[in-house]
Amino acid sequence: MRVGFTATKKLGNAVIRNRARRRLRAAAAAALPLYGLAGNDYVLVARQETLSRPFQGLIGDLVSALHAAHSKLGSKAGEPR
Repeated sequence: MRVGFTATKKLGNAVIRNRARRRLRAAAAAALPLYGLAGNDYVLVARQETLSRPFQGLIGDLVSALHAAHSKLGSKAGEPR
């Protein structure tokens, strides 16, 4: 499983973009081992809310997005491993 992180210049200067990517990286480290599927590639895009969202909310959003992506792809990843 591979993971990519991106943050556009619209988000802010380099310090802001790096902070957003660090938050996404930490959320991915917490959620992907449990809810990610081997053999899939994931790209996480930082948005303005990434900076202000509470960390547990960020993880919850990521888990919800993973469930939605897996169900759209027809993969079976409903429960944590």
